[in-house]
Amino acid sequence: MNVFSSQEPFAMLAVGELLVDLIGQSITTNLLDANEFRRLQGGSPANMAANMARLGNRSALVACVGTDNLGRFLTTQVAAAGVETGFVQQDSREPTSLVVVSRTKGTPDFIAYRNADRMLQPDHLPDSLLSQSRIFHTTCFALSQEPAQRTIVDAARRAHALGCQISIDANYAPSIWPDREQAWQILADYCSAKALVKLSEDDAARLYGIRSGDALPSHEAIIDKFHQMGAELVCLTLGADGSLVSSAGGAKQVRVLGQSVEVVDATGAGDAYWAGFLTAYLDGQTPEVCARAGAKLAQLKLERSGPLPDQVDRSLLY
Repeated sequence: MNVFSSQEPFAMLAVGELLVDLIGQSITTNLLDANEFRRLQGGSPANMAANMARLGNRSALVACVGTDNLGRFLTTQVAAAGVETGFVQQDSREPTSLVVVSRTKGTPDFIAYRNADRMLQPDHLPDSLLSQSRIFHTTCFALSQEPAQRTIVDAARRAHALGCQISIDANYAPSIWPDREQAWQILADYCSAKALVKLSEDDAARLYGIRSGDALPSHEAIIDKFHQMGAELVCLTLGADGSLVSSAGGAKQVRVLGQSVEVVDATGAGDAYWAGFLTAYLDGQTPEVCARAGAKLAQLKLERSGPLPDQVDRSLLY
């Protein structure tokens, strides 16, 4: 087990998938038309931790990779972004996980090959680490398979009891988590710890099982469902139309309009948005300012191919 140092608390403890992204190198509508790929460090929690570090936040990642060279590549990449990787575990039984992703101006097409990422165990998340973290963050991807599912939900409850703010990107995908009813139940268990929740309209459509051409429940109904599950704040992102943020358990709502952006690469824009949002949240800003900060960082990501710059001036958010 890692020995936790007595430095200042981690602004973010990101928990979940660290994996290799093989990303298409030309804009396509899906993977059928993609034929050249580039190897990149991927995994939404890992990207979140890196984005937070780029903004000057102290961040750490709890994840699991294989005892292979892809795992070494990933750990090196995350460390280079300024993330504490001493809590990244190696599993000798499973190879490092891999996701093949299309490069697109919309929601990417992807195929996931799940292995080591799902092997998180309770002793990977000791109370000594949770008590020294300000935000505990994960994703639906990370929660979709055991033993990581049970490990993360339990750790979130312990983190909340220790005074840590819980966060989740509700990036549900049926190809990753076919049991939609179970996904709702696990989300409810997680959100009961007064979570901060981010989801997009696409995420909501997949969670509700909406087929193409059918109407999505109203924005208010989507947000209210998460508040009923215990979420303290819900941020529903609306693409080019901006975002809707409901806070104080649903008592306050604010709509932030979108801005025109020349999209170069949409991959990772959601992680950039939430990193900007949570950085402003840690700075004590209002939900409206947080949403604008998220949009600023998402815009920076949308306008460039690949990850964000190694360092981002925090003042850019405001």
